[in-house]
Amino acid sequence: MRNLVFAPQRVPGLALLWPLVLGAALILAHAIAASAQSRPDTFADLAEKVSPAVVNITTSAMVATRMQPGPVVPEGSPFEEFFRDFMERNDPDGNRPRRGQALGSGFVISEDGYIVTNRHVIQSADKILIEFFEGFEREAEIVGTDAKTDLALLKVESEKPLKFLSWGDDEETRVGDWVMAMGNPLGQGFSVSVGIVSARGRALAGSYDDFIQTDAAINRGNSGGPLFNMDGEVIGVNTAILSPTGGSIGIGFAMSANVAENVIDQLREFGETRRGWLGVRIQDVTDDLAEGLGLAEVRGALVTDVPEGPALEAGIETGDVILSFDGVEVDDTRGLVRQVGDAAVGKEVRIKVFRDGEFRTLMVTLGRREEAEGAIPASANATDPTPSEHLGLTLSEMTDALREQLGLPETAEGLVVQDVAEDSAAFDKGLRVGDLIVEAGQEEIASVAEFETRIEDTREAGRKTIVLLVQRDGEPRFVALPLESG
Repeated sequence: MRNLVFAPQRVPGLALLWPLVLGAALILAHAIAASAQSRPDTFADLAEKVSPAVVNITTSAMVATRMQPGPVVPEGSPFEEFFRDFMERNDPDGNRPRRGQALGSGFVISEDGYIVTNRHVIQSADKILIEFFEGFEREAEIVGTDAKTDLALLKVESEKPLKFLSWGDDEETRVGDWVMAMGNPLGQGFSVSVGIVSARGRALAGSYDDFIQTDAAINRGNSGGPLFNMDGEVIGVNTAILSPTGGSIGIGFAMSANVAENVIDQLREFGETRRGWLGVRIQDVTDDLAEGLGLAEVRGALVTDVPEGPALEAGIETGDVILSFDGVEVDDTRGLVRQVGDAAVGKEVRIKVFRDGEFRTLMVTLGRREEAEGAIPASANATDPTPSEHLGLTLSEMTDALREQLGLPETAEGLVVQDVAEDSAAFDKGLRVGDLIVEAGQEEIASVAEFETRIEDTREAGRKTIVLLVQRDGEPRFVALPLESG
């Protein structure tokens, strides 16, 4: 068998086309290579660019120490003086407070010396020392802190303008994108680690949590440091790790820049946060609640209580489903809490609610969350007997004796749960003895007869579930029970 050799010069006209074909092939090869090469050749340029604006933070504070207890020696024993001398030699200062140190990270956000870090890095510190990449140090003062997002803003004085970083839009960051963390892990200082965005929108414990999860190595001492995108913009503040060992296992969390920037701007302007306040208690809308309420979509925030405040003044009622806030759709309670918190105090916003099968629009002037906290009264409600069984519940009408027994006000009305069948949907939904049912089918009830009427009305409306408003220890929540249970 002969080897066939392609000879373009022997094919008429192809000699002219061959350079074009070869060029197209080279372009295609470069495109494929660029597509396959999503990882940068090096992160060195990025690290060099941002390093001057990243800082190490060392804090110190007086901490109480406790001398380890010595052997128990009977008073008057010949060994008493011996052991006392021994303990004093090993701990001459006894239980005196001593100065302890903690390490963390931060980053500069303005040329005049504002620095972002975590609140837990500088909490209780009486001295904060900032070490810059170029080698000089400055003492810092606390401008303000926010416990809800674990953020803090510091200020240093400098004779010359400082290198600083810019915030990025973390909403543009996708799961799988490259990110770089920088900080002071385990006191090593100005250390870089890289990874990808593992997940977004993580919540740990706070109402305003919006964490970026990353597998870039984050350890103790990284707290307060920046998480960068590939443009060198800060898209998160490294805050926490999830680890059974205390070291990095590739699950780190950075507070998103969109949350952090808003908080830091308020701390810079006011020295404190000023979050919007709507003044409602809410819960998520579940499938059965949506069906029971006649809501087409399973979304929104269901209002369980409206104490004195902006919402009450605007006409929002218990049982309303908030579907949009200030022109933005509300998916769930967490989303609404963040939207309200990010809104300006005193702003008039448009709120769309679903009530009694209809959509309504209300205008609400927001209050301030920090002023309202601790002042929101618990809703008054209670429970007592005249047993009647419905939907797996044994219910009693309210009496003065029950009000007194349960510590309820004289105005408390509703049906008291006296027993819950363990094989019922009501038990599965969490109803328990002592709960108070104050509404059924989005109407107030005070008697078993009214409860029975609400059940029949719901059946006649073609719904398979009835929505109850239940209170326990003054805290209201909605529960949807299937009518088949009765």
